[in-house]
Amino acid sequence: MLQWISDHAVELVNIIIIDLTLAGDNAIVVGMAASRVAPNLRAKVIFWGIAGAVVLRVLFSGVAVQLLQIIGLTLAGGLLLLFVAWKMYRQIVDGSEHSIDDVEAKVASGERHPGEVSFWSALWTIILADVSMSLDNVLAVAGVAQGAQEPLPVLIIGLGLAIILMAVASTYIAKLLAKYPWIAWLGLLIILWVALDMIYTDSHKITCATYNIGCSETLWQAVLHRLGLGPGGTGG
Repeated sequence: MLQWISDHAVELVNIIIIDLTLAGDNAIVVGMAASRVAPNLRAKVIFWGIAGAVVLRVLFSGVAVQLLQIIGLTLAGGLLLLFVAWKMYRQIVDGSEHSIDDVEAKVASGERHPGEVSFWSALWTIILADVSMSLDNVLAVAGVAQGAQEPLPVLIIGLGLAIILMAVASTYIAKLLAKYPWIAWLGLLIILWVALDMIYTDSHKITCATYNIGCSETLWQAVLHRLGLGPGGTGG
């Protein structure tokens, strides 16, 4: 067990940071939607909003690794992750539009807010947001997992961590990210690297299948090779 953790330490650390970075958004979205319904319905909206996110992550993860084995789909997934990285960058640079403390205060209050919506309207808003957040999270974790020797266990661990963090600690994580923004920047860099690695690696798979060249080179191997540190390089 310890040997397996040691062998997959880099992937596991990357997944933990990705999960931490993406979990905070869930608290904001669910809390905002819950604050707009009648006070007696808020706990119900929060429960079903989190439950929906869990189900979506399980469904997406069930096919993620298999789909990423198809030549061309990893390239598409990498491009989608680039868009996720861009969204994260804009959120970090522009600052959070909504304070988690303000959202919590609205949920906890018994006030009826202007523009109050129905339970189903709030839940639909959460589900639509959950689709995007779940896909972003699972795709990023699957991108990390596919580079591991045993991708399925790594993906399962990543999914489990995401669900636990989202359901149990998402509000705390949102506050943590606001207090220590460097965590968000680190998560952004990891997601950007995963996206570029997916694009580069699948591009090589395509050229390998078509022209029988570049069949074994990953982005990391390419960087080492360009620095003269890889096999056949001049670095020591």
